[in-house]
Amino acid sequence: MKSLWSDAMPAAPTRLPLPGSASVDVAIVGAGYTGLWTAFYLAELLPHGSIMVIDASHVGFGASGRNGGWCISEVAANAERWDALAGPGGGARMEAAMHHTVDEIHQVSIAEGIDCDWALGGELYLARNPAQVVRLEAEVGGDARWLDADEAASLCNATNLLGALHLPQTAALHPGKLVVGLAEACERRGVVIHESTRALSVSTGRVETDRGTITAESVVMATEAYTRDLRGHRRSLVPLYSLMVATEPLPADVLDEIRLETRPTFADARYRVIYGQRTADGRLAFGGRSAPYRFGSVIDPETENDPASHRMLIDTLHELFPVLRSAEITHRWGGVLGVPRNWTPTVNALGDGMYRAGGYVGEGVAATNLAGRCLAHLIAQAVGGVPTDNDLITLPWVRKPSRRWAPEPFRFAAIKMGAELFERADRYENATGKPAKQAEFVWKYLRR
Repeated sequence: MKSLWSDAMPAAPTRLPLPGSASVDVAIVGAGYTGLWTAFYLAELLPHGSIMVIDASHVGFGASGRNGGWCISEVAANAERWDALAGPGGGARMEAAMHHTVDEIHQVSIAEGIDCDWALGGELYLARNPAQVVRLEAEVGGDARWLDADEAASLCNATNLLGALHLPQTAALHPGKLVVGLAEACERRGVVIHESTRALSVSTGRVETDRGTITAESVVMATEAYTRDLRGHRRSLVPLYSLMVATEPLPADVLDEIRLETRPTFADARYRVIYGQRTADGRLAFGGRSAPYRFGSVIDPETENDPASHRMLIDTLHELFPVLRSAEITHRWGGVLGVPRNWTPTVNALGDGMYRAGGYVGEGVAATNLAGRCLAHLIAQAVGGVPTDNDLITLPWVRKPSRRWAPEPFRFAAIKMGAELFERADRYENATGKPAKQAEFVWKYLRR
């Protein structure tokens, strides 16, 4: 079944494939957010340069057209991780850059006439057992504010609510409308986009595709979870599944009971991630990491539409909001997100005109914009004679990529063990209200 967001996107490629071998200044592999934001800002920095974006399917086919629509001022690693990598102040720099990025996306969408159902309602992490209260209260500080049970319920009337952590700099949006509008904005600036063009391998100055060879001074890999399809990159990022469902447009009395009037994004503090938003047309779009990792980093459409996984999501949604038991589920879908071995996204200048960014661990709607700006300025700096933003190209995540994941079967075993640990931890915390210490240790390790 199609994603809710795909109703606003072409169902199939609409742009011509690469007609044969070509030569350009910059070749970008991947027409999702990372590739398109890179092209968008490069077109401003290099107005006379030739920029080409290719995609194996079509604009927004991957995570950019299937995600939860959370435009958040966060990246997968926390401030302590960035301080450890870049020294004191690294975390503060990343937080400031991401805070600005949410505003940047909004301003670009206004300037380019992209109506992506933007709503700056903030982000709510609900605490629904005492262990979650402890975990979330530890995050209070800066913009992050603790809400008591009554305050939290006034914004999101979920069951078993003990309080919530509220972060104001998060917007709910329609990811399909954003990615389609961004592609059109790129084309207005002279960027050429070819769909139905599969990259087979990338190397210095060359992209080998099933339609011909592209030679370029600069080559950008913006393929996220699909990086595993490029020759020699099977273990660079692990594709992990996240599935979603969406309800029918809900009647006014149901929406009044659920609240979410200002459209804050919402989750709770369980380890097996869930996430949701109230859409502009009054639905609930809800997702979670419910489908298993496939041995060998396989990406399979059958897994994206796994009935048992979707049933788990629907049951969780009904447990959060019992009033939704009578609501029709109109959309079920899924996709993969890219996870590096150290769970830390990076922007990489690999040398000899090769660039890469990704590993957002499911938090890429805003982070891709910052990555695109970083890549654009790194490329412009390499070209020479173009003013570049030193604050961007020296951010802590502009560094070497993470080490590759272990080969199979070790990769499968590690991921499966981690998933089972977090499932047990959630059951334990719900039953006892006490923190699951082992999961807490592993989670902090992954985030730091």
